[in-house]
Amino acid sequence: MKKILALLLAAIMIFAVCGCGETVPSDDVAYTVGVCQLVQHPALDAATQGFKDALTAEMAGKTITIEVSNANNEPAVCTTIVTNFVNKNVDLIMANATPALTAAVSGTSTIPVLGTSITEYGVALGIDNFSGLVGGNVSGTSDLAPLDEQAEMITSLFPEAKTVAMLYCSSEPNSAYQVKKVKEFLEAKNITVIDKSFSDSNDVNTVAAAAAAEADVIYIPTDNTAAECATAINGVIGDTPVVAGEAGICSGCGVATLCIDYYDLGVATGKMAAKILKGEAKIEEMPIEYSATFTKKYNAAKCAQLNIDTAALEEAGYVAIE
Repeated sequence: MKKILALLLAAIMIFAVCGCGETVPSDDVAYTVGVCQLVQHPALDAATQGFKDALTAEMAGKTITIEVSNANNEPAVCTTIVTNFVNKNVDLIMANATPALTAAVSGTSTIPVLGTSITEYGVALGIDNFSGLVGGNVSGTSDLAPLDEQAEMITSLFPEAKTVAMLYCSSEPNSAYQVKKVKEFLEAKNITVIDKSFSDSNDVNTVAAAAAAEADVIYIPTDNTAAECATAINGVIGDTPVVAGEAGICSGCGVATLCIDYYDLGVATGKMAAKILKGEAKIEEMPIEYSATFTKKYNAAKCAQLNIDTAALEEAGYVAIE
């Protein structure tokens, strides 16, 4: 009887220990996140940094590795980067800019993919009648600023302008989307709009110089190739003013912009990623997030060159680009 009682007591103790082991949460899970960034320029760099900072903060206490790869503005390299992430079976991919997003969407249907610095997801992914929810394994954040307000900046800052050139990369569908919307607004104001698209960085200077020669004002949307070449554009446009879609381009060659904060956009994307990794949200149910705030900014150096009154700009609500 004593032996039987001893065996029963031992069994009870074993089950008790096993039971306690199953209820203890484990923080030993290691996460790997791959970031595919199309090219280095201030806007995309800020979005990536915001993403990293927010994700690291939200995942505090957990082991997380964030691998960042830059494609040097080569869409084919985006595909190679994504393939590498898929082969590593990363837990999530952040795609920074449209070519990175399309590469990620083509590369995996199972790993969660979050885009950022994407203007219009319906255009980028070929979704008709886009409602704000991509579904499947894709979601993210948009850098879209009010295009009608950007167009209105052209007419308010340069009321005598009769011809406006649209300077953008023809291989970036989101750039073409912005140009279309701004063109519609300007033509409704009886302003002549001319298309000045370039295919890549090799012909941007030639096209920019032609735009400056033929137009009173140049509009440049949120365009990655233009952002990469903003300083070069500035060198060939002379005194033709530029209204830009984002602050990085504006600081390189523009007079003014209505823009979002790309660091904050990256932070929002990082918070989305943390919710997915923690199991707090399902990516297929997460709608695209948009910035709630937009800022009018001006380039003080360019304004000085063109004798534009910055005091009047500040009275109108503009702030200087730092």
